[in-house]
Amino acid sequence: MKKAIHTDKAPKALGPYSPAIDGGDTVFLSGQLGIDPAAGKLVDGVEAQARQALENIGNVLDAAGLTLENVVKTTIFLADMKDFAVVNAVYGSFFAEPFPARSCVQVAALPAGGLVEIEVLARR
Repeated sequence: MKKAIHTDKAPKALGPYSPAIDGGDTVFLSGQLGIDPAAGKLVDGVEAQARQALENIGNVLDAAGLTLENVVKTTIFLADMKDFAVVNAVYGSFFAEPFPARSCVQVAALPAGGLVEIEVLARR
């Protein structure tokens, strides 16, 4: 079973992919940038982008009938690892113990000139 998850409370996909796929027990979210869904543009600064990306993730999870508490794994992509502490502080304000497993990597570039992108896996 595979079902696409969409919501108007998160940005539209920037390409041929779904914001999330419901695979039954597991929901796979595509990476979310710090794009304001109402404006369709990146918010300013890495802290605001991290917060917006996590809000977008929460909204996609909500459309799947889940919350951030269902998240078991996250991957954070940073345009600059120097932003790790700022993004980490924002991230920590969205998740509680037991924290999801997590990876964080620096990449050469992100879509739309983003500074941070976050993807998650969630379990029912």
